[in-house]
Amino acid sequence: MTDLLDHVSWEEPSWEEDVPGPRRWPYVLLGVLAAAVLAYGGAAWWLGDRVPRGTTVSGVDIGGRDEAGARAALERELLPRTEQPLVLTSSAGEAELDPAAAGLGVDVPATVADLVGFTLDPVVLWHHVAGGGEEPAVLAVDVAAFEAALEEARGSLDAEPVEGSLGVGGGTIAYTAPVRGTDTDVAGTLAAVERWWPAQRSVEVAADEVPPTVPAAELERVRDEFATVAVSGPVTVEANGRSFELAPADFAPAVVLEPAEDGTITPRADDERLREIVHEAAAEAEAEVEPQPAVVTFRGRTPSVKAHVNGVALEDESISAAVWQAIGSEERTATVTTREVRPDFTTRVARDTLPTEVVSSFTTYYQAGQSRVDNIRRAAEVIDGTYVLPGEQFSMNGVLGERTEAKGYVSAGIIRYGRLADSVGGGISQLSTTIFNASFFAGVQLDAWQPHSFYISRYPEGREATISWPDLHNIWTNTLDGGILVEAKTTDTSVTVTYYGTKKYDVEATKSDRYDVVEPERVVDDGEECKPQSPVEGFTVDVGRIMRAGGEVVQRQTFTTRYDAADDITCTYDG
Repeated sequence: MTDLLDHVSWEEPSWEEDVPGPRRWPYVLLGVLAAAVLAYGGAAWWLGDRVPRGTTVSGVDIGGRDEAGARAALERELLPRTEQPLVLTSSAGEAELDPAAAGLGVDVPATVADLVGFTLDPVVLWHHVAGGGEEPAVLAVDVAAFEAALEEARGSLDAEPVEGSLGVGGGTIAYTAPVRGTDTDVAGTLAAVERWWPAQRSVEVAADEVPPTVPAAELERVRDEFATVAVSGPVTVEANGRSFELAPADFAPAVVLEPAEDGTITPRADDERLREIVHEAAAEAEAEVEPQPAVVTFRGRTPSVKAHVNGVALEDESISAAVWQAIGSEERTATVTTREVRPDFTTRVARDTLPTEVVSSFTTYYQAGQSRVDNIRRAAEVIDGTYVLPGEQFSMNGVLGERTEAKGYVSAGIIRYGRLADSVGGGISQLSTTIFNASFFAGVQLDAWQPHSFYISRYPEGREATISWPDLHNIWTNTLDGGILVEAKTTDTSVTVTYYGTKKYDVEATKSDRYDVVEPERVVDDGEECKPQSPVEGFTVDVGRIMRAGGEVVQRQTFTTRYDAADDITCTYDG
């Protein structure tokens, strides 16, 4: 084993070898680097005065040109494009803008300045060596002018959303898909214009979509889950031992598919309409029967009461629940409960409201033997025995109908346009006046009447009523506590109308003096149909009705009547 500390084995250097000199490679490297930097900087300086070859600005080739040449090329070829309208497009339409009016222009010096100039950026220098590409022009923008121009163009670029619709009218599904609207984004549109114009004459605007209130997905959900089922077939309604069908077209008007504020749709029924539809169908199928009121008839003044008959009606709440459930489900049968219905005018009410006394009576007079008397007598025969239930309305035209010769009426005198004339049924205005006064003193509600155009002395001033088919009426409503039997009797010289019932009021009549008097004129008429006429002054008069119950005044009424003057007419036609 060799002893490492044995100095005999050591190897000493020879002092006769040359000593190493200084190292030179760092200096060589530095020199190479310096030369490269100088070459890089020289190249950068030389290349910086020119646009990289292959460079285009908005389609104009300016590659390899110096700054002045590039400016000239852009001014010559690019600036004329900026005078053409800028077309903005959207999903709703398009609009043309005058670039200058919209504050848009190309900044040629700035555009070229971005492409030339000394730089040590290797990417830029590489573009000079390898070639450039398409570059956007630098725009000079008046933002306020652009925003104003774009606001004016919104009418063509923006669109409100179009709501969709869903319905089952006619028993079939009608669906229209909604359409999203668009709202132009000013800042985004300006950015698009700066990027693409004037290289492109047409630029699509940046816009936000405006969704409809009810999305298509919600309409389609309701269509698939409800509407399709609702119109799949008829609904069978069972009630009162009978059944009848409602086709989708029948119940469709009661289906409501209106959206809520949050855009959701919950199908519901228009309860009033649904009930109306079902009641109508039930009546036709005799599942629902109208109650029959008691009927009162008279032989003279002796009454006879025919008992009322109860009816059957479908329960409204049951209709709303059962029928609606069947409309929206696969189970298409609805069982509806019913109830017994009594008429308002029951047998007991009929008996309790039978006439017990004379309520009022009024008589007017005429000369015997006139043709008008035949008409008064005929009309009185028809009206005599009319029974007006409590709350029911009496209409003289309604009872008599049109007066014709076939009904026994003859031609007699009337007043037409302020002149005497003849017409079939003429003269029954006297019966109408008699009825009006009986109604006046009975205290019933006076609904419609019309005084004669000029005053006739046989009638009370202001308390008279003419009548004509079909426009002039005499109508009143029985507001007493019992039924009213109307008795109309005639003699050779008079007609009397008497109301039998349950007296409720004591009625006092008042009348003012005549005022606003107008004297008649004298008229000479040579017409073949002329009828002589005696003069009557025109005037206004106020008539009052004071109604008392138990000695206390319960109501006061005043009626004002204006009569025209009846001219003094002399007929000269000699045939």
